Amino acid sequence: MTTYTAPVDDMQFILHDVLQISTSGVPGLDELDPDFTKAVLEEAGKLASGVLHPLNKVGDEQGCKLENGVVRTPEGFKAAYDKVCEGGWIGLDCDPEYGGQGMPNLLNSCVGEIFVAANMAFNMYQGLSHGAYNAIHTHGTTEQKQTYLPKMVEGTWSGTMNLTEPQCGTDLGLIRTKAEPQDDGTYRISGQKIWISAGEHDMTDNIIHLVLAKIPGGPDGVKGISLFIVPKFMVNEDGSLGERNAVSCGGLESKMGIHGNATCVMNYDGATGFLIGEMHKGMRAMFTMMNEARLGVGVQGYSQGVVAYQNALAFAKDRVQGRDVTGAKNPEGVADPIIVHPDVRRNLMDQKAFTEGARAFALWGAQLLDRSHRSDDAEAEALVSLLTPVIKGFLTDKGFETTVLAQQTLGGSGFTTEWGLEQFVRDARITMIYEGTNGIQSLDLVGRKLGLNGGKTVMGFFELIKTFIKENEGDTALKEGFLDPLKAASKDLQGAATYFMQNGMKNPNEALAGSYDFMHLFGHVCLGYMWAQMAKAAHAAKANGTGNAAFYDTKIATGRYYMARQLPATGMHRARIESGAAPVMALDVDQF
Repeated sequence: MTTYTAPVDDMQFILHDVLQISTSGVPGLDELDPDFTKAVLEEAGKLASGVLHPLNKVGDEQGCKLENGVVRTPEGFKAAYDKVCEGGWIGLDCDPEYGGQGMPNLLNSCVGEIFVAANMAFNMYQGLSHGAYNAIHTHGTTEQKQTYLPKMVEGTWSGTMNLTEPQCGTDLGLIRTKAEPQDDGTYRISGQKIWISAGEHDMTDNIIHLVLAKIPGGPDGVKGISLFIVPKFMVNEDGSLGERNAVSCGGLESKMGIHGNATCVMNYDGATGFLIGEMHKGMRAMFTMMNEARLGVGVQGYSQGVVAYQNALAFAKDRVQGRDVTGAKNPEGVADPIIVHPDVRRNLMDQKAFTEGARAFALWGAQLLDRSHRSDDAEAEALVSLLTPVIKGFLTDKGFETTVLAQQTLGGSGFTTEWGLEQFVRDARITMIYEGTNGIQSLDLVGRKLGLNGGKTVMGFFELIKTFIKENEGDTALKEGFLDPLKAASKDLQGAATYFMQNGMKNPNEALAGSYDFMHLFGHVCLGYMWAQMAKAAHAAKANGTGNAAFYDTKIATGRYYMARQLPATGMHRARIESGAAPVMALDVDQF
């Protein structure tokens, strides 16, 4: 059986030493003092380790079952869900007007990591509800908000997002689900949606589906898509539940991982739907959910790496095999623990350096989101939009890689179900696929986000790195180990972007063939920037004599490892990009 412990100290360090949220100038963040955030995170950690994580294996082994149209979740899930609701966790960052606690997204992201690392499949039920809540809160009418949001915030109702159909995934312009207008202002929704996470389950009284559909006679393609609220049970004027709507689960997908979450085929057979937002502007409303979901999936990706690393580390300290080549470290035993061996250390350091850097990157993104929403900061909104495909794509690619490294640490034991590492590998794999495959994320980054505001946003990012380096270049403790590698990596990123600008206009394939490498190059630079900031904060804390000196020494050493061993990958990615499209496009179709 695996274990999980919430990394509260590391989160506290990022929130208060690195991001310095109390003095960040973002409304609401100034109220999050260290004592308060620690209390919240520790409480979330207790729930995660004591209730949610023990159900992770249960959910994987039992899965969900469809019985007479009802999906039965794994044993213990409903009771655990009720505990999450009782603690107010579902509405942590939701609007107080509808029963939420009004906390910043940043704190919710910390709690999200804790719950996802403990039990990813379970957390998806409330995660999808949060996205649906946001879409209704942003685009719904006053009546729609009052009807649905209070119950969704308290968790007695849940929500979903319905995009994909059997014939289309990314190209949503091909959807066939129809929404026929009715005399009473409602719409008759008919069609089928697939891969709908938490589309049907037994944990809430009602499920509020948000469904993309086309109104007959509208424009072709994505310009003709509208978004509709389709409740599982109709809601009466007094708020009570009425008759069952004509929406049902037609089947459950058999999947590689996340067995504890119900991934459903949803059939809409003339179901009653209510337009949300403007007619034919459904994609605008849906992106409210999708952008948040993509940031959340980035957290999912590295969170599986976090719990996998914790268990790999425990195994490496306990498992004895072989002797340290420099001399026995466990002379009284038959062998030394495998953590003494350099290659095992490399493996563990790769895991540690990535997960801690990823956490800082994701929380920086959450802080930018708070700044954009709470301060109406257009620059912050543009920057987080630029970073979203990097957070989603890079953190899930490397998060999956980290779970594989953790599995490798256990050797043959990692391949068995008994030790639990193989579940983390299987569960993490979906994060690279859903909410837009990582290939799509890279195309979004290069094809759309680099051109944001005429390129001013990405140039602003370059300037952010340049300014940080310039302001700290007199710090000898930072220069060689952190600032010099960051400067070199940033030059690789700028060089790759310049290559796209010089060649992509003449031949778009020159840019698209290098988009995936560019996403990873960008991700490494972001983690390098985070590690440089964490090193600066750790040195300052040591100089002030505050906190745990051993913690700061460990942080600095881990950061040096990333800068020396991982960040140089930017040179490889740049070289691949500058090789152009020719090697990628060299074969004719019939030569594959």
